[in-house]
Amino acid sequence: MRAMRIVLAGLAAAVLAVGSASADAPVKGTPEWKSAGPIAFGPDGLLFLADTKGAAILAVDLGDKKAQSEGASLKVDAVNEKAAELLGTTPDKIVINDLAVNPSSGRAYLSVTRGKGGDASPALVRIEKDGKLQLVSLTDVTYSKAELSNAPASGNARNEVITDLAYVDGRVFVAGLSNEEFSSRMLAIPFPFADSAQGTSVEIYHGAHGRFETKSPIRTFVPYQIKGESYLLAAYTCTPLVKIPVSQMKAGSHLKGTTIAELGNRNRPLDMITYTKGGKGYLLLANSSRGVMKIPTEGADKVAAISKPVKDKEGLGYETLANLKGVEQLDKLDDTHALILVKTPAGIMNLETIELP
Repeated sequence: MRAMRIVLAGLAAAVLAVGSASADAPVKGTPEWKSAGPIAFGPDGLLFLADTKGAAILAVDLGDKKAQSEGASLKVDAVNEKAAELLGTTPDKIVINDLAVNPSSGRAYLSVTRGKGGDASPALVRIEKDGKLQLVSLTDVTYSKAELSNAPASGNARNEVITDLAYVDGRVFVAGLSNEEFSSRMLAIPFPFADSAQGTSVEIYHGAHGRFETKSPIRTFVPYQIKGESYLLAAYTCTPLVKIPVSQMKAGSHLKGTTIAELGNRNRPLDMITYTKGGKGYLLLANSSRGVMKIPTEGADKVAAISKPVKDKEGLGYETLANLKGVEQLDKLDDTHALILVKTPAGIMNLETIELP
């Protein structure tokens, strides 16, 4: 399988590259999956699995296309304990890396790491609407694979080869780090996976740091429509929110992403979703130290770009939701509800359904 080849424009920038991937047709078999990273769903229940150790993306057909009953509220107390028991270990020996809801069926999935260090292995856990957990086997499945080039060889950077991913209109967008000078990058991989040689760089300004960001990766991002135009809204550590126009992602060109908000420093964004309520659009952003933010997107097309140092907050405003504490992952369950993974002060993780605020 051919490795992805990427050409990056050289500017002081966070890097977004249109990358290449294997053009081979999907095969039936057991894919090599070295580590459990972010997960996301595409059309017809197709699951995209990030493998950080393998620096690759797997597209797997799980056959999960039949919708379950609508309106069911999902709640699983101590889901980390139940997942650990399913994997034959204890809660301190697993890490839940990501949560995603399959929009085709309504089932929830967890990307889980079992074990530590060199003994760690990936696992995929499905949660039925009745709250029961099932281990998902990747034996004898239909899958395809895209391998990322220029991945860091080792260390923390290797663990951040892929920090988030999403399928949008025939492309898989992948955020993370490379081993290049401008190491923070995003790939736009055509799907079905196909070759594409050249890339695009995106320059962004980090107000809290007072400089152009080149090494901190995008932590979480979502596709979003602003006045009929497609954008990616991306959140970085400490916490700039940037809009990137998808239409300008041309191979071999350079564009400038617009920093539309500084949401507060000493913070790491964890996960983000978009939704509409009362005819208005919102982002719901979970954070490591600043709670869950409800961010109105009205005005995202007009807000002035942040291009000077910011002490704390500026740009789009937000409301911190006091009733949502300890949220580490979230995804839309339907048009009016979200599924959240909540960590209690005792370290117990619960899966809960909330009404979109």
